[in-house]
Amino acid sequence: MGVRLILKEGELTAVLSGEIDHHSAREIRETIDDAASKVKPKLLTLDFSDIQFMDSSGIGLIMGRCKLMQVWGGAVRIANLPPKIEKIVSLSGINQLCTVVKGVKKDEADE
Repeated sequence: MGVRLILKEGELTAVLSGEIDHHSAREIRETIDDAASKVKPKLLTLDFSDIQFMDSSGIGLIMGRCKLMQVWGGAVRIANLPPKIEKIVSLSGINQLCTVVKGVKKDEADE
């Protein structure tokens, strides 16, 4: 599990990797929230291109970030969902709370 944060022009991108389960979700959440609370981005992109597995903890992770961004008047975008995870996200209804996009390229500039 890992998360790499990229800040560019007011947008925070969290490039996630590995698996998201109840053990890793807390660490991912804390990392994203710490950075987001400092910069208060208008857009938070969660890039799932390197995620191999996600359980319901991942849904909670996304929902919590949506609520956090609403407080700051921002939005969440979910990018590059693998097909199995895209199905979980669709069934959960999360796609009603945030934008789901494909083909967002990872930036090489780190925060």
